Amino acid sequence: GWTVHSSSIVQLPDRLRAAQWAFAETGGLHASGLFTRSGQLTMSAEDVGRHNAVDKLLGRQLQERRLPLSELMLFVSGRSSFEIVQKAFLGGVPLVAAVSAPSSLAIELAERCGITLIGFVRGDRFNIYTHPERVQIA
Repeated sequence: GWTVHSSSIVQLPDRLRAAQWAFAETGGLHASGLFTRSGQLTMSAEDVGRHNAVDKLLGRQLQERRLPLSELMLFVSGRSSFEIVQKAFLGGVPLVAAVSAPSSLAIELAERCGITLIGFVRGDRFNIYTHPERVQIA
């Protein structure tokens, strides 16, 4: 089955931040990134809204005929909402992680859709809310 090591997950915030040139300039943008299971950033997008950042990312993948994204992880700055999990599901993404908390509706949808949902990715810690079988803990 599809698994990712916890050491890859804890690297996601720093790797996404390193790719955020606009955030470095303004301090006020959200970002989303697609990552391999080893934690390598494949593509990122920034926007004032976190939903728009995800739309930009998945839209580019759709235009390039790369869907479904069944081998990648989605990481977002801020919170995971129902809509972000919904977009990930439609894009075929099996794991969504975020710096902050997921909403209760996001957790319910991730559970039903088979998506691993992770929140509070900070330092060397994170919380797994749904489908923990995909995460190998060190």
